[in-house]
Amino acid sequence: MTDLVIRPLAEGEPGELFRSLSVALPDDNLVGRSILPPPRNTFELLSAGGEYRPDWSWLALRDGAVVARAAYWGGPSDPQPKLLEYFDFLDHADGVALLRAAPWGAEYELLLPPGWREDPAAFRAAERRMAAAEEAGYRRLTERFHYTWTPERGLPERPGRLTFRPEPDDDTVLDVLARVHSETGDHHALRAIEEQGGPEAAARQELEFINWCPSPREWLRLAYTPEGELVGIQVPAHNPGGACVGFVGVVPEQRGHFYGYDLLAECTHMLVAEGAERIGASTDVGNVGMAASFARAGYPISQHRYCLVRD
Repeated sequence: MTDLVIRPLAEGEPGELFRSLSVALPDDNLVGRSILPPPRNTFELLSAGGEYRPDWSWLALRDGAVVARAAYWGGPSDPQPKLLEYFDFLDHADGVALLRAAPWGAEYELLLPPGWREDPAAFRAAERRMAAAEEAGYRRLTERFHYTWTPERGLPERPGRLTFRPEPDDDTVLDVLARVHSETGDHHALRAIEEQGGPEAAARQELEFINWCPSPREWLRLAYTPEGELVGIQVPAHNPGGACVGFVGVVPEQRGHFYGYDLLAECTHMLVAEGAERIGASTDVGNVGMAASFARAGYPISQHRYCLVRD
């Protein structure tokens, strides 16, 4: 067997080389980016109007043929990628070698269809990718439900229990986010708390994401009771993929009143008023309260996301 050559796409090299592996993959259409709606279900380089950079798109070749591939994604101005999105291979060992050689440690977000564990073909496709990623140094962080609202679901009713105010001061917002994350089950927040030093670290992580989004910072709203007590925060946003629920959080002392739905309903109305015709949102699988709020607000589960991280 000839040696494995591992390298990124060269500047000016066509994206067809990266896409060529799809022809040989029997499970290419079962998991990963291929399950997204067009045009986000195909690999395209920035030069062709897509989302991927050649130096973040890595290949393993044998005898000139692609046998494994990994494409990392980030925003237009990001110095390093935020996510590993494509990871496919013919042979397990080649996939492991590719991930070990690639210089990026970004989170691997494996996109899966709803109910993937009950679909034997999708389960096998997912398991083989997870096994290779884990051997290359990744570990499971969490699983998340991804929801998609569309106009045929109807706008959720606004309960009218809260008032919503913009908040331009980042320090005030950081304090609210830290209060939300002082008692949290969100695994990304828990990782920041453990590795970076408390709820303030998780709050900074959330605010960095809010400011990273290309949507106006002025859309952010704090929520209050009629008596002026703080309830939480909701952030309508746009990420590079479109309109999204950027963040919804209730401070611990106000939980138990189902205010998460109120915040989500307001966020949805604001995004639709700004022209959104499709809204994405996510929450950890174990967040029963938010799952109920999404169901009530007309957000069906559209994907299951399995998140792996490299420490």
